Amino acid sequence: MANVQAEKSDVSYIIVNKQYNQLVYIENGNIVLQTKIATGRTKELTPEGLFTVTVKAKNPYYRKKDIPGGDPQNPLGSRWIGFNARNTDGRIYGLHGTNRPNSIGLYVSNGCIRLPKEALETLYDKVSSGTKVYITHSPKSMIQIAKDIGAL
Repeated sequence: MANVQAEKSDVSYIIVNKQYNQLVYIENGNIVLQTKIATGRTKELTPEGLFTVTVKAKNPYYRKKDIPGGDPQNPLGSRWIGFNARNTDGRIYGLHGTNRPNSIGLYVSNGCIRLPKEALETLYDKVSSGTKVYITHSPKSMIQIAKDIGAL
């Protein structure tokens, strides 16, 4: 049984709980980062389930409104961590920054997950392609969710 637990803790997880708009990043069975986030305006906009990080980008280009990366008007902020939700390639759903830091903690996005700049840049430096992203809407604590999915 100990070997199974060790294998589980070797996987890195980003866990998002939409009920509390919180995110934790777990690496090797340890919580490395915890932060408030912003999620979809409606419960359905931010997908739920287990996904995988497939794309990372610094100063991402905002295609929808043709805004270059690094521009203060760019709503994606300084980093993009895309994941493969709803049969997409990591370029539609992702974790990113925001040019509206006062939106953190709120239900305001079109489906992506917004993070404060410092937390996002820390997370970006730690995660790699293949990192698991688990998104839920649950009354459980982040610790309990992490234990339920084998991240702790």
